[in-house]
Amino acid sequence: MKLFSPLRLRELELKNRVWLAPMCQYSVESRDGVPADWHLVHLGARAAGGFGLVLTEATAVLPEGRISPQDTGLWNDAQQSAWARITAFAHSQHTAIGVQLAHAGRKASTWALALRRAGTIPAAQGGWPPVGPSPVALDGLDTPREMTRDDITDTVRAFAAAAARADRAGFDVVELHAAHGYLIHQFLSPLSNFRTDDYSGSFDNRTRLLVEIVEAVRKEWPGHKPLFVRLSATEWVDGGWTVEDTAELAARIQPLGVDLIDVSSGGVVAPGRITVGPGYQVPFARQVRAAAGIPTGAVGLITEPEQAEGILADGSADAVLLARAALREPSWPLRAAHVFGIARDETPYPTQYLKGAWPVTRATRTEDR
Repeated sequence: MKLFSPLRLRELELKNRVWLAPMCQYSVESRDGVPADWHLVHLGARAAGGFGLVLTEATAVLPEGRISPQDTGLWNDAQQSAWARITAFAHSQHTAIGVQLAHAGRKASTWALALRRAGTIPAAQGGWPPVGPSPVALDGLDTPREMTRDDITDTVRAFAAAAARADRAGFDVVELHAAHGYLIHQFLSPLSNFRTDDYSGSFDNRTRLLVEIVEAVRKEWPGHKPLFVRLSATEWVDGGWTVEDTAELAARIQPLGVDLIDVSSGGVVAPGRITVGPGYQVPFARQVRAAAGIPTGAVGLITEPEQAEGILADGSADAVLLARAALREPSWPLRAAHVFGIARDETPYPTQYLKGAWPVTRATRTEDR
């Protein structure tokens, strides 16, 4: 049984291999980047629900790096203190917790999903001018200001400072968000990076920002704690970033201190035709794992326990990350344990929930399988 076997990364032992994927909540009503009760309940419920690792939403390293004004951040003391409350609860449930550090780049200052509005928020309504590698807009959004070298230096420093805060807040894992068309991905992709300096053009140049961020973060993030990077393996568009590029980049950043690649796809431009179905992104995780020799996490319409176990058993990935399925079912791992006949005393039920534990029947007892 791979799904419920521990996974050790550096000095962190994760109790199982079913993890909560980062998902934006757009719930900071104070607009100050400070996580609130919603974030405690959202992440805490999944920690109590048996996930081996819970990852926060994209958490901005600078105010102007937020996707929306309702996003969380980790650039000041108030945010650090609020996150410490949440990490403490996760640890009380014997669950590891990680923060996804991010900068939205040209996709910043947009309306929160719940408002059902598209486009860049005007300054008069609380928005701010977005920045990016080049002054090229994503369809429907304002044209970003091209980042200067000083902007790039400040951004690298902001990621490192946020990683130091993450350690002080009690996080076990830092994940760098270099996927889904946000700032780091914008630098990686030839579809969004049209600079003429040494941060554009060749593969080495387009990956330079991520390499600098990894190196800077590793100086602040303790050596005994794992560092993840989320990458979009493909943009689903001819001429864009490819899964081969992803594998090459993964192999280059592993020696710099990266321990796992969280493999997703898309986001930098409107995609071409995508054949979406159960586990549709899993082959990318498998290819990166095989080519780069680095642990990977698989995402994308992973919904059923047997499906998740199969992904791990056939060597496609080292862990599975659930998103929408976890929104529907905060205790998905507990149901999966029942499906596989794992005894209740071997399943991490909170004491408060034992009365509601899945019943153990003769058909599901471990010793009868």
